[in-house]
Amino acid sequence: MSQDVTLAVENLKKSIKRKEIIKNISFKLHKGEVFGFLGPNGAGKTTTIRMLVGLIKPSSGRITICGKDLQKNFSAAIRHIGCIVENPELYTYLSGRENLEYFLRMLKGVPESRIDETVKLVRLENRINDKVSTYSLGMKQRLGIAQALLSNPEVLILDEPTNGLDPMGIREMREFIRFLAEKEGLTVLVSSHLLSEIQLMCDRVAIMSKGKILKVDSVSSLLTEKERVVWHAEPVDRARKVLSERAEILPDAAGRLVTANDGDISKWNKALVEEGIEVKGIDVKLPSLEDLFIELTEGESID
Repeated sequence: MSQDVTLAVENLKKSIKRKEIIKNISFKLHKGEVFGFLGPNGAGKTTTIRMLVGLIKPSSGRITICGKDLQKNFSAAIRHIGCIVENPELYTYLSGRENLEYFLRMLKGVPESRIDETVKLVRLENRINDKVSTYSLGMKQRLGIAQALLSNPEVLILDEPTNGLDPMGIREMREFIRFLAEKEGLTVLVSSHLLSEIQLMCDRVAIMSKGKILKVDSVSSLLTEKERVVWHAEPVDRARKVLSERAEILPDAAGRLVTANDGDISKWNKALVEEGIEVKGIDVKLPSLEDLFIELTEGESID
């Protein structure tokens, strides 16, 4: 295994009552990267994450964390992971520090000084002695991350870390996650339905649908892989019919007439004009991650 690979998933499968939920997926995470995990409800993201953190066992396949096999050497492997699956479990009637002290008692060999280190890391120094019931949602999320970081893991798994946050809170969380990866060297796996945030936050993404991983690549590579042509033409239904006979019509989140750019724009434009269709504009652009997601999942919603 490459030295900078912190988590590797190989041929992972999960069946429940003879129904295959996770279908032979593989991917690797590297030190210091933010990795996005995308998919509509029912795609298998949460089931996969639960297998990664040892909450459920895979039917077959292998999970390796920092070189340790999760199935064969659970204790040695799982100590390298910190996670928040769904919402952080916090005692709101206790202070932030009391919460961390409580969770620290469950960890073997972690000094109490680690509390102050994580508090500083998540920037809660000024409020750590206040009751959690007085915290904003963003502060509770950061306290949950501090809890996950107590064991000083190499891999941090966050399931919907921006869920319920306002725009400012989302931005702060994005910047904080980038900080953990770039300055602290953590591997951060982020599961989210906010595609625009994933596009801004992540180095690489895996797009999942119906238990399969459709694509794993850097965000930049995914977006530059296929240019899109947006046609502004009237009447649009006739234009769609003419283009569909010559080009690949792509799904579009905004309902526009969009084709893949195969280098024949001038020929397609000529065909439209010859059919009496008025072409008012042609825009060649890169897709957004949302466009690509809709295309790969054949229009499935991520909500």
